Amino acid sequence: MNKLFFALLSSLMLIACSPAQPPATGMGQLLDGDVQGYSPVTPGVKLRFPADHMAHDDFRQEWWYLTANLETQTQEKIGIQWTQFRIALAPPANPQVSTAGGGSKTPWQTQQLYMSHTAITTQASHKAAEKWSRGHNSIAGTQAKPLSIRQDDWQWISQNEHLFPATLNVATTDFSYQLQLTSSAPFQLHGKNGYSEKNAVGTVASYYYTQPFINVSGHLVRNGKREYVSGKAWLDREWSSQFLSKTQQGWDWFAIRLTNTTTLMLFQLRDSSDPKAHFYSAKLMHQDGTGSIINNSQIHMTPSAWQVTASGRYPTQWHIEIPSQNIDITTKPLNNDSSMPLSIPYWEGPIIVSGTHQGMGYMELTGY
Repeated sequence: MNKLFFALLSSLMLIACSPAQPPATGMGQLLDGDVQGYSPVTPGVKLRFPADHMAHDDFRQEWWYLTANLETQTQEKIGIQWTQFRIALAPPANPQVSTAGGGSKTPWQTQQLYMSHTAITTQASHKAAEKWSRGHNSIAGTQAKPLSIRQDDWQWISQNEHLFPATLNVATTDFSYQLQLTSSAPFQLHGKNGYSEKNAVGTVASYYYTQPFINVSGHLVRNGKREYVSGKAWLDREWSSQFLSKTQQGWDWFAIRLTNTTTLMLFQLRDSSDPKAHFYSAKLMHQDGTGSIINNSQIHMTPSAWQVTASGRYPTQWHIEIPSQNIDITTKPLNNDSSMPLSIPYWEGPIIVSGTHQGMGYMELTGY
């Protein structure tokens, strides 16, 4: 393994070792940095499908991120999360990969690091696992035809070059699942046609699209028992060379299913230097592909309850108001202790929505 891998892993472990005390620069310490040599995120770039389902090795970071609100045949509510991250250890113009004895570079000498997370959450339990590996055709990465997104035996495998229909297979020591995923809804582009700004001055951004209308059926195995599940899922795709600025401590992100045909994506990026500098973004999305970007001044988010977990103290209940859309809701977790005590600690789990709308969704809290 090269020195850059150990440097990155060391920084991740420093964040993980003190979960109760957020680091001085929060998640910005990890997701900001020297972008020289990496591709920039610029407005006006048209996202291309299915090409943009693939990895973008010329950017520093990206992820494929699925959350699912499911039920068993006995109507037990279950949340499933699967995320695959790609992290570049050096820009493509500056490989910093040596070759033994002056020989040519081999496929094993790679600048791409992959990390995958998964979790299963019920009202009574929350189990999480992760994988790390280098990028390599036989271990981790993406493939075009048929489209696959994989790390070892955690694999998203489509039937063709498009994202759907697909099967998601994941197996850990505590649980496993195999889900069939289908969707015919158009992709939703966030921000300005997929150019999603991450601060008020527009110096930080990502390319960001979502598929919030995915039908799910399949089975999971837990405690040695095989169970059938079905429900709805949500896929997020982002890539960038700079996701946050150094003063941004972390984010509170919501994927909310308001009705069978209407969903809400909402997040705030918390600024460690000034609460008034928090940055908000939201979009109301409909199954026919239409949607409405919501003005920042219309978004009001207030935590109403906190939970101490093994990886930190998190605001697990929220009051969310968006007057322009007649939205006044509260969110409560299916399981308060849905923290992810992994290399990068955070909170991730299904939520129950009540108020002007009743539904389900997912919440992610980082940088606490």
